[in-house]
Amino acid sequence: MPVRLMHYAACFYSELLKQKVITPGQGLPPVFPVVLYNGSDRWTASLDLYEMITPEPPGLLQVYQPRMRYYLVDEGRYTDEQLGLVQSPLSGVFSIEKASTNRQGLQQAVDRIVAIIQADPHKERIDKIITRWLKRHLQRLGAEVDLNQLNSLVEDKDMLAENLENWAQQERQEGEKLGIEKTARNLLKLGVLSDEQIAEATGLALREVAKLRTEGEH
Repeated sequence: MPVRLMHYAACFYSELLKQKVITPGQGLPPVFPVVLYNGSDRWTASLDLYEMITPEPPGLLQVYQPRMRYYLVDEGRYTDEQLGLVQSPLSGVFSIEKASTNRQGLQQAVDRIVAIIQADPHKERIDKIITRWLKRHLQRLGAEVDLNQLNSLVEDKDMLAENLENWAQQERQEGEKLGIEKTARNLLKLGVLSDEQIAEATGLALREVAKLRTEGEH
C-alpha cells in the first residue's frame, strides 16, 4: 500500500506539471494520503514506505530513502459506542457497514444515519449522496429489497424499514428450511424411517424428501 500511494502521489504531481496547472518553480502542493479500510481482518500493512526497506540503511543512506506515510481509517477498530459519539454522515456509513451481517443492527444503523441527515444543515445534498451509496451497498449484500422506489432515506425510511424487515424474515425462513432439510438428510442416512415418516416428522412435502434422498444417492 505505501508503494501504491507513492505511485499515486507521483502521478498526481506529474499530471499537474503536464497540464501546466503548476510549474516547478511554484513548487508542489502537499498531499494527505488516506486509506479507508472496511475489511473484516485487522489492517497489518506498513504505514510508511520506509518501514518496508530492509535491512535498515546505515545513517549515511537513511536521508536518501523514499518515505511515504498514509493515514489509516480502519472501520473495524471503531466500536459502536465510539461511532455513536460522532454524529457525522461518515460515522453513520461506518455503522451500516459494520452491521451488514446483522439485520436488526442494520435497521438501527439506518435509523441513526437518517437522524444524522435530518440534523445536517445540508441535509438534502447529504440525503441524496447517502441514499445513492446505500442502494449500491444493499445491492452488494444481495438484499431482497425493492430499491427502485428508494429515492430519499429521510422521506422513504418507513418503506425501507418494511423492506428490511421482510428481507430479514425471508432469511429467517430460509435458515429454518435449511435446518429442517439437514435434519431430513440425517434421518435418511440412518436408513430407519420411510420417506413418509420423515415427511411427517419434519413437515416437508413427500416430494421434497424424495428429492433429498435422490440427491444423497448421487
